[in-house]
Amino acid sequence: MQSNIVIREASLEEVVQVNATITEFGDPYTAAHFESRLAGKVSLTLCAYIDEKAVGYVVAYDRDNDGSFYCWMAGVSPGYRRQGVIGALMASLEQWTAENGYKWVTIKTWNSRREMLAFLVKSGFNFTGVEERPATKDNRVLLEKRISKIAG
Repeated sequence: MQSNIVIREASLEEVVQVNATITEFGDPYTAAHFESRLAGKVSLTLCAYIDEKAVGYVVAYDRDNDGSFYCWMAGVSPGYRRQGVIGALMASLEQWTAENGYKWVTIKTWNSRREMLAFLVKSGFNFTGVEERPATKDNRVLLEKRISKIAG
């Protein structure tokens, strides 16, 4: 696990650069695609840096206006996985949501993303539903995690 991971708010251009390294996502999204998804919404864009290099990201926004904050996209460049990057990103997301009055974080991932599913369960997320697709491996699994208020 890396101890030199730095998390900070980032530009969509940095997110796009990291996203392009994650081949399992298919064709990488452009900054314009991210901008159109976030337009008019409260949003948070975080990047994880190791030695000043952006190696992971989270893009989240207030999708439902119901007290939840939706983690839309999250990823870590393949060469930096299993080093605590996604954990650091999600911890920062959870802290931000608590500080900004949100009650829970929601996320959707593919049934075939076993490492992400295992991480989310280990991190306290609960399954809330499944969006079925023709191939079971392509089903989307919906999860949520209640956020505790930050003391202080």
